[in-house]
Amino acid sequence: MIAAIFIALLIPYLILYLYRNAYKRPDNFPPGPPSLPIYGAFWIVLAHGFSDLSTAFRKLGEKYKTKMIGCFMGPVPTIVVNDPALIKEVLNREEFDGRMDIILFRLRSFWKKLGIFFTDGYFWHVQRRFSLRYLRDYGFGRRDDTLEAVMSQEIKEMLDMRLSGPKYPGEMEIVKGDLVYMPFFFSIPFINGVVQVFSRSTLPRSEYHALWTLAKGTLIFQRNSNDMGGALSLTPWLKDVLPNYSGYNNLVKGNQVLLDFFTKIVNEVQESHDETYDRHFLDMYLTKMKQEMREKGRSTYSVDQLILTCTDYTFPAASAVQFVLAMLVERLLLQPEIQDKIHEEIDRVVGRDRLPNLDDRRNMPYLEACIRETMRYDTTVPLSVPHRAMKDTTLGGYDVGEGTMVSAHLVMLHMDKEIWGDPENFRPERFLTNGELDLSLDKSLPFGAGRRLCAGETYARQSMFQVFAAFMQTFKVSTADGKPMTKPSPRIQGIITTIPEFWVKLNLRD
Repeated sequence: MIAAIFIALLIPYLILYLYRNAYKRPDNFPPGPPSLPIYGAFWIVLAHGFSDLSTAFRKLGEKYKTKMIGCFMGPVPTIVVNDPALIKEVLNREEFDGRMDIILFRLRSFWKKLGIFFTDGYFWHVQRRFSLRYLRDYGFGRRDDTLEAVMSQEIKEMLDMRLSGPKYPGEMEIVKGDLVYMPFFFSIPFINGVVQVFSRSTLPRSEYHALWTLAKGTLIFQRNSNDMGGALSLTPWLKDVLPNYSGYNNLVKGNQVLLDFFTKIVNEVQESHDETYDRHFLDMYLTKMKQEMREKGRSTYSVDQLILTCTDYTFPAASAVQFVLAMLVERLLLQPEIQDKIHEEIDRVVGRDRLPNLDDRRNMPYLEACIRETMRYDTTVPLSVPHRAMKDTTLGGYDVGEGTMVSAHLVMLHMDKEIWGDPENFRPERFLTNGELDLSLDKSLPFGAGRRLCAGETYARQSMFQVFAAFMQTFKVSTADGKPMTKPSPRIQGIITTIPEFWVKLNLRD
């Protein structure tokens, strides 16, 4: 009897407690969904878009009639910004340059806070400044004749896999007769190009299988991650209880491929490193590390940090850019007239007797517009990499406390009707004025903005042009089964947007 009375009194108390906790919010916090036990509003976010958080936050913005959604992801106060003007403000304000310290970022960096993408504060400033300053000398941030020549050679090898057929292990998984496997057919030039930037050398064609292993490992990692950290970051103990179901094992497996690849390269460089002569960026970094240790007895530079720096700058090249081109290939299958226009432009500007080069880029505005439209239409990083407020501040009239996670919803910028008019249509001409590329018309931010701007933007834009121009100069694409494609494939959301891998037929042009 006493137990029954106790339970009868306890239940209303628990209901009241949960209700108050669900709607408890900081003063002047943006409107948004209530918090539920354990995961906070994450339950409600998943209910609005289980496999696509971008869609979920768009729906929540419409539901709460707000440009900024405020909620708690677990215990973490979180703001998702849907308004284009406020998105640009977040990306350009220094107080939002912080990064979240979550398990997803720690497990990829020897359980330390290392690298460039996911660090902040003084350490980030020092490492970012050094890497950007000296990587530019090797083509990562500006045009470099040596890198361009290397890219041309890698592109020739890529084309030859289809023209002459597979030669080495791994190639038969990518090329079968006139069929090639997307996006991995594009992998080699992008990854070997970055390796060239770091080490002034590339892997020979006989070792391309190692680069495909790297690309596949990167894909495993990013598809098992999540824009906002996900359940694993909100409840890290899942890695011990449900390592497979939580995605932890796949994250570790995919990331280890990248770490092993660059650990091997860095170890080999260390064995032959001579401080009196810097052969490449890796040498320059090791020299700086040793000098600081002698002068100060400590250093922000370390071998582990060098490995993570290489990993961070390679990650987009091993995943994002090749999927951009794969999605553009898919678009050619959906809208064949685009392929015809690209072919006409290439034949008119370059012809068939030489590969396109970066000098041709200014004279091929339509192809450039197609690449830009692909990155607008399918936003590479839909919710951007989450930012963290470094101090108490305000945004859009609301208070933002220090430590708040702030996410710039780039899809809302790229699909805003007031900016684009018809954003739901894939229309490269939106970037052209009188047939010429008009950069004033490109309001997209596929690489972010501000000090968190993707450092590889210049490399990515140049290399995507080189690779795709040569690809389209040589081939006409069609579906593997010869049937017209009537609808796009589903989008897969991880850190970046991808599509399912697919086979495509490459016909030699007449």
